[in-house]
Amino acid sequence: MAWNQQNGGGGWKSGGNGGPWGQGGGGQGSGGGQPPDFEDMLRRGQDRMKQAMHGGGGGVPGIVWFLAIAAGLAALVFYQFTFTVKPDELGVVLRFGKYQYQAGPGLHFKFPYPVDEVMIPKVTRENSIEIGMRSVGAGRSGSSIVRDVPQESLMLTGDENIVDVDFTVFWRIDAKAYDKVTKQTGVEKYLFNLQYPDVTIKEVAESAMREIVGKADIQRLTTKGRQETQQAVMVLMQQMLDHYGAGIKITKVNLQKVDPPEKVIGAFRDVQAARADQERLQNEARAYANRIVPEAHGAAQRILQKAEGYRKQVVEEATVQASRFDQVLTEYKKAPDVTRQRIYLETLERVFKGVDKIVIDPASGGTGVVPYLPLQALGKSETSKGAK
Repeated sequence: MAWNQQNGGGGWKSGGNGGPWGQGGGGQGSGGGQPPDFEDMLRRGQDRMKQAMHGGGGGVPGIVWFLAIAAGLAALVFYQFTFTVKPDELGVVLRFGKYQYQAGPGLHFKFPYPVDEVMIPKVTRENSIEIGMRSVGAGRSGSSIVRDVPQESLMLTGDENIVDVDFTVFWRIDAKAYDKVTKQTGVEKYLFNLQYPDVTIKEVAESAMREIVGKADIQRLTTKGRQETQQAVMVLMQQMLDHYGAGIKITKVNLQKVDPPEKVIGAFRDVQAARADQERLQNEARAYANRIVPEAHGAAQRILQKAEGYRKQVVEEATVQASRFDQVLTEYKKAPDVTRQRIYLETLERVFKGVDKIVIDPASGGTGVVPYLPLQALGKSETSKGAK
């Protein structure tokens, strides 16, 4: 029946608040003892009633005993016909094993067992499940002691490496959810569709993590892909639980450790260091290329501009020389002798301009050397003496 499907539910067999003797808290995780022998209680009550009616009981008036027994019976009846829901809980009432209604926080009326049965799960509490590890207590320094569970944590990555993954899943009952197809709330799904919620969530979490890790490479998992992995596992878990109709909301997936196995972690760190060196050298090479290539482009541009300037200069000079030659040719055609003589004298002027000159006149007789006074040299020497 429905009340036997939930290990934290409410019948007297599981310690629920709706049991015939009112034992236990009646909610998820609550427990209860064995019910007392009702026939024995009734027999003892009848004996005390008889004693009270006959004035027995060590001198206590019979009416006092009667009132005490009546008050006890009234309290028992009140307890059997009511149940209390705390602020963080939600009451689910079953009548003859069939879902009847939900009750919010406060005091509520119910029929005693076996007519009504009450389940009271904690709908606002955030639960957590550890996969790949178990917290076994706290050490002397106050830090928690964690025991590794390799059969859960060792997984195969997409690039065929083994990685040790420890993570924690946080979840709660999705009390606000409602399925229009099945006409069930999230609390009903949680109570009636799952027999062992913790086991189901743990297996779904491990399956989702193995699927996501199996599609990724170890380098990304151990560096910048942690956040993406957590989000992908949470989404996949929620899809699987919704497909099961679990009535559970996954609030967070927290990766505690993503490392290679302990036996190969030294070699893995060497590989990581080699990859870091490779990336560093590549970055240095890119930086050198980014610096030297613009310099080379600038030098090449400068050479091109210089060559272009030289070309223009040579062309301009050639053009000027050609124009001058055309002008001289025109004048030469007009007066060849005069032009020839002028060209000869101008040539001599350019040739003898920077050399010492001696003028010889054969017609003067004697040695034929004509005295020559270098006026320009004398001017320069007088200028240099004045400066001293």
